[in-house]
Amino acid sequence: MSENITSAPSTVSAASSAEVPGTSERAARPRTTGPAAGRARRSGRAALSPSRAKDFMQCPLMFRLRTVDRLPEPGSLATHKGTLVHGILERLYDLPARERTRRAALSMLPSQWEAHREKNPVVMSLFEDPAAVGPWLGEAESLIDSYFRMENPMRLEPAERELFIQTETGDGLLLRGFIDRLDVAPDGAMRVVDYKTGRSPGPRFQSEALFQMRFYALALWRARGRAPRRLQLLYLRDGRTLTHDPRPPELEATETKVARIWDEVEECATTGEFVPRRSRLCEWCAYQTQCPIFGGTTPPLPREGLERLLTARRCTAA
Repeated sequence: MSENITSAPSTVSAASSAEVPGTSERAARPRTTGPAAGRARRSGRAALSPSRAKDFMQCPLMFRLRTVDRLPEPGSLATHKGTLVHGILERLYDLPARERTRRAALSMLPSQWEAHREKNPVVMSLFEDPAAVGPWLGEAESLIDSYFRMENPMRLEPAERELFIQTETGDGLLLRGFIDRLDVAPDGAMRVVDYKTGRSPGPRFQSEALFQMRFYALALWRARGRAPRRLQLLYLRDGRTLTHDPRPPELEATETKVARIWDEVEECATTGEFVPRRSRLCEWCAYQTQCPIFGGTTPPLPREGLERLLTARRCTAA
């Protein structure tokens, strides 16, 4: 297992086996018995994504209000900016390789912003002054500039973009989520790439940052019988790249962790108690008016929301 964070640009072609370390060594296939061995198979299908798992670990009440109650939330300017930049980087690869230039990416920004604003009109209410929109879009331009310092998209041919992955663990839990980009070398070695518009984490928080990527690696391993060779997080704000090469034992440990998270979710659903958890992230939470920690009132637990949570069905990407 290796882990590295660097500010060096990554410009190696996905078509080259040199880009994905260890491509001559095939990862072990997932075992039919693993961390879930000995556990009773779930009577009803349940599904978990890395973002919802992270929500629950951060705060069970936030998880409930977002996933069970499905209360609307305006988001933040940071999340809207991330969505905007992600959309541009995804569409950049619709262009022929020679046309994937910085100028081409920046030229997409006005139309992407207009489309995003029409789909999410609430974003305008987040600006205290309409004059702040221009500088905010300038920040998005800076993130796109940073991407071109980190990778050369002319030399990359992603196998998948916004890949919807869904698979089932040994005890019947559905794992699902969207992968920003999947690169596949000629010998089949995979690299999972995720774009982050924030700053890179310090050493103490790198494992937490990699949880989402390990989740994706586990899902790919279970779905395709082969683990990704590399997990790569591109932090556009400070131009740093966090890379990690997963191994089967840690993916088995991730499966155990995910199963335990879901056991806790089921316990909360059974008792009806999703207890809030105070942390430094509470300051940015959209649900303070529903949180008793902040003097808010939590709404009654919706039965239909619980049923939806505990009996998820297989689905396809929209």
